[in-house]
Amino acid sequence: MKINRIDHVSINVNDLSAAKAFFLDLGLEVKAEWELDGEQLDRIVGLNNVKTSCVGMGMPGGQAWIELVKFYSPPSEDISRPLANTLGIQHICFAVEDIEAIIERLKKKGTEIFSEIQQYEESYKLCYVRGPEGIILELAEKIR
Repeated sequence: MKINRIDHVSINVNDLSAAKAFFLDLGLEVKAEWELDGEQLDRIVGLNNVKTSCVGMGMPGGQAWIELVKFYSPPSEDISRPLANTLGIQHICFAVEDIEAIIERLKKKGTEIFSEIQQYEESYKLCYVRGPEGIILELAEKIR
């Protein structure tokens, strides 16, 4: 028995279009889009009367996906805006090139930036940002 790779990370969102546009702006591409409902999906996710729309997004040439999911039914509970130290899965980290240009572009679009770009030792430039639906991303540029 072995684990081969991470296949995808799923993010539930209310505004699928805004989340999709955010990740497209970041440089991901749409790998697939689909809608699901029915009894089999109900059994898989452990809910009743499930109806969803999904967008699978990934890096050009990459294997792992981010799966953006809009649940039309059943309705979800209101979510809070977690911080970087809240228990549970809180952020996704992207290895990037030219972090300064990316942060500048995100600022112009009104994206919440947690702080200015910080250099961690002699290894990385790092910055946390909050996308739509409160999604927290860490951007990391390896210092060469």
